Amino acid sequence: MPSTRKHKLIIVESPAKARTLSRFLGHSYKVEASQGHVCDLPKSQIGVDIENDFEPKYITIRGRGDILASIRKEAKNASQIYLATDPDREGEAISWHLAHILGIDEKDACRIEFHEVTKKAIQEALKKPRTIDMGRVDAQQARRVLDRLVGYKISPLLWAKVKKGLSAGRVQSVATRMVVMREREINAFIPEEYWEITAQASDPSQKGKQGTYPVRLALISGAKADIPNGSMAEDIAKRIRSAAFRVSSLRVSEKHKAPAAPFTTSSLQQEASRKLNFSTAKTMQVVQQLYEGVDIEGEGTQGIVTYIRTDSVRISDEALSALREYIPMRYGASYLPETPNVYRGRANAQDAHEAIRPTDVTRTPEQIKDSLSKDQYHLYRLIYNRFVASQMMPAAYKTMTADLTDDDLTLRFYGEHKVFAGFTAIYEESSDEKEESVETNLPSWEEGMDIAVNDVATAQHFTQPPARYTEASLVRALEEKGIGRPSTYAPTITTITSRGYVAKEKKRLYPTELGEMVTGMMEEYFASIVDIDFTADMENRLDEVEEEKLPWKQVIRDFYPSFAEMLSKAESEIEKVEIKDEVSDIVCDKCGANMVYKMGRYGRFLACPNFPACRNAMPIITYIDTPCPKCGARLMEKMSNRTKRRFYGCERFPDCDFVSWEKPLADKCPKCGSYMIEKRSRKGEVLHMCANESCRYREVVATDTEAEHE
Repeated sequence: MPSTRKHKLIIVESPAKARTLSRFLGHSYKVEASQGHVCDLPKSQIGVDIENDFEPKYITIRGRGDILASIRKEAKNASQIYLATDPDREGEAISWHLAHILGIDEKDACRIEFHEVTKKAIQEALKKPRTIDMGRVDAQQARRVLDRLVGYKISPLLWAKVKKGLSAGRVQSVATRMVVMREREINAFIPEEYWEITAQASDPSQKGKQGTYPVRLALISGAKADIPNGSMAEDIAKRIRSAAFRVSSLRVSEKHKAPAAPFTTSSLQQEASRKLNFSTAKTMQVVQQLYEGVDIEGEGTQGIVTYIRTDSVRISDEALSALREYIPMRYGASYLPETPNVYRGRANAQDAHEAIRPTDVTRTPEQIKDSLSKDQYHLYRLIYNRFVASQMMPAAYKTMTADLTDDDLTLRFYGEHKVFAGFTAIYEESSDEKEESVETNLPSWEEGMDIAVNDVATAQHFTQPPARYTEASLVRALEEKGIGRPSTYAPTITTITSRGYVAKEKKRLYPTELGEMVTGMMEEYFASIVDIDFTADMENRLDEVEEEKLPWKQVIRDFYPSFAEMLSKAESEIEKVEIKDEVSDIVCDKCGANMVYKMGRYGRFLACPNFPACRNAMPIITYIDTPCPKCGARLMEKMSNRTKRRFYGCERFPDCDFVSWEKPLADKCPKCGSYMIEKRSRKGEVLHMCANESCRYREVVATDTEAEHE
């Protein structure tokens, strides 16, 4: 006879998290996964009753019927139901919908919340169930209705007036406009010529090249050296070569560099882009796996990082105590500050969740490397090292600034020498832009000492326009301007690139012609929708809804009247824009027409202009100027269907099976004669490296910044 024993039911969002919880809890618990939202506004209609005070119309999402049937079945036999969806607005809304579906009273303490998927965290959460937080639910409803009104009202207008398949969105349109505005700045920028003079100054106490130090012309007659042209630069260089320099001032001091705070969602996406070359979407995909649980040899399935959608830099007292106990054991007492390092988050940061950190500081990346995929290991190591470094001592540097003067010319040396590694023993933060490293040994100069100056060189430079955004710097800009929230950064960037408004080349984002056209139209007719301050203020109003200071429908009531006026004006004034497809020189092999370029889900492709009569389509084939190292035929640049990663293969495939993830070069290795490949190091260097793994000869040819401006 089957057992009639009642079990307790826990409902989470993801199947991976459900499996992890099932391994933690005994047979008295059943764990089901909702697989995200179970109810939403319908796709086939706007789903918001504008005439009835913007009442949303929720329906069961297509495909969720079987999932809900399974949940209902388990709920009937459950003595207690716990809603354990993610601890954010979206998760709260999912729990609210589940409560309605399962007939749970909103006053029941059915909601449990945990910020790490560990056995201890789950057990603690089960001791403290609470009611559903309607502030969070209403903030999610307000955002969802706002986004639906903007998307479903403007998008059909763009379809009718510009091109089928276009869309507008409250956050995506602002992000696109930021990329467009940056491009306008670049196009309007007028470079100015300037020259720099550098030299090598010797240290009398040392011999050879190791006894020389780089100096640059800093002052002319006591004023900042401003050299506008080459003839002036050469005249000054001649004077330097014949001058006799003396140390006129010498300043030696110590500086300290403090560690960065533990990761927020935004800072993790930025650093993973810089250090690991991950897209924002890939970062969130991999860190989700680390949060929901990975199978660790000897431990079973464990969530190894805390909740991943957060803009707080706070860590729990328990985690802080464990870390301060671990640092002196691992690195020595001198690496632990007397009092904990304290970090301040952004002014409008939500402090509900901790920063992203490892759930157990004693679980080092090296210990569990064999249990993780390559991507999981690299991202976990990044999170782990940043967390440990955040509570270590600052790095200490001895610095020297020396002025070498003759008559009215002053050459300046600045250098710093690390005297205590501090947190840099484990981690150093990266930057989007190239940083000059000045860490070096310092000369033993003294004031009044005569210094020989050699190798005087002049270099022409031009002021540079602002750099195009990378995914990392766009995320930082969105965060700084208060646009969107941690959960929206990655999907926003994915949307604007997949829609063809923004393209990416060498990690840099630039607007397409379509992106510029749609942005111009939005600026003219929907100025407030793409206004950065307006969008940031809307985020603040959503925060007020969560804090139950403002009814959620009031946000919509205040927004809609002016929005409706903008819509009416746009519908009557915008004339239909015909976007002609770019014609290629490739002939359709089915009907003979010249193929045209189209934008698809995975980027541009070639299609026959006679569609639908002719449905021929083909990928864009790009050849590189390097012959196949195996057979001498042309090499093609391709895109992997599975990983969407660029690779290079022979045009004679499958007869020739040559393939390379790195770009092959025509040059031969000067050491072993194999072919060379182009790589980019994490320091931002462009390397030419031998493809022969037993050789690996390499040479630095440029930096990412230099390569961009070539």
